[in-house]
Amino acid sequence: MSLVRLSGSQVRFALETVAGHLPEPRRAVLRALRDDAGGVIDQALVLFFPGPASFTGEDVAEFHVHGARAVLAKLIQVLCALPGIRLAEPGEFTRRAFEAGKLDLAAVEGLADLIDSETEWQRRQALRQMEGALGASVAGWRRPLIDAMALLAAEIDFSDEGDVSGPLIEQAMAGVANVLAELYAARGSFERGERIREGFVVVLAGPPNAGKSSLLNALARRDVAIVSPVAGTTRDAIEVRLDLAGLPVTLIDTAGLRDSSDPIEAEGVRRARALADKADLVLSLRAVDSEPDRLHDQVSSLALATKADLDGAVRPGELAISVHTGAGIESLLSMLAERLAGLGATEPALLTRERHRAAVSDSILALQRALDARHGQAELLAEDLRLAVLALERLLGRIDVEDVLDQLFAGFCIGK
Repeated sequence: MSLVRLSGSQVRFALETVAGHLPEPRRAVLRALRDDAGGVIDQALVLFFPGPASFTGEDVAEFHVHGARAVLAKLIQVLCALPGIRLAEPGEFTRRAFEAGKLDLAAVEGLADLIDSETEWQRRQALRQMEGALGASVAGWRRPLIDAMALLAAEIDFSDEGDVSGPLIEQAMAGVANVLAELYAARGSFERGERIREGFVVVLAGPPNAGKSSLLNALARRDVAIVSPVAGTTRDAIEVRLDLAGLPVTLIDTAGLRDSSDPIEAEGVRRARALADKADLVLSLRAVDSEPDRLHDQVSSLALATKADLDGAVRPGELAISVHTGAGIESLLSMLAERLAGLGATEPALLTRERHRAAVSDSILALQRALDARHGQAELLAEDLRLAVLALERLLGRIDVEDVLDQLFAGFCIGK
């Protein structure tokens, strides 16, 4: 089955030309689609969504045809031959929805993330964003700021009037303080939101022949890295994307940690330590019959004693595993999921992109400046609140977003 979608002012004309008369809105009907010579292209389900109650806000039509390439090619050829009809640009349907006010920019970004989602946590976070969670929060923050600006305007314009009394500035700043606390909390969710969207980074580190590449292959369930008894086989980092209990994980195999006179291997060791320093979690491996390599104290790590099927001692705090027998692998996966889930928290984050964090930070800066002010000048306070509101509106794409739009929609497929 294939779906061809039309949007715009020529939808009704196209329906009448190709499928006969207009179908009843939002009701699927079976129609014979015909070319300009009256020949049947296919028997298809046809739907009509009159604007503005449609995804794009315009008239929209859908043709559900059989999935043969010849059918699809012929239908597109016939439709594009009609006046005023052309192929859509990437993301054009969603861009029209945004421009019609059907979606704010945060919801559009959520839709893009939903299309690209690979794991359950990514799907949940993207769906929440697409359904307008951030937009609703911004509306909740914006409203009391507008109320505070109104109080400051009253202080400025009507302070000498008898019907305006009370500490209006203090009342306005009380509402601002509440919003500021919520913005700080929202910004605190950014790191885990970005991690869910981009994926957690787990690095396999340890001395040569500790079993890093074997473990990478076992967790990936395929041969990704070369396994050899010769020390120093892995020189560069090897990355594998995994879905671990719904969490997106990038697993990185690195060079064995040891001093080496070989400049290529030495560079591999340097990169391995740099990756370990930046990882969300390091699996620190050593074979049961060897010594571990000491990592930096600040690195969050999980100690593994590999090759547990051989003779050797397991130290306190280590998890014994054997890729050869499979012993300990399921326990390792459970521990990994638990540790990473703790980093991601239980609820989808509100801020998931650097653009979100920057806009909220700008709003926080303006509100904090207003609260810290000791001058008592309502005009200056109102200007800080205006800047804070503008930053929040930029978050939803209401101002200064053309460069963001061009980059974002370019990543969509043609049908979206």
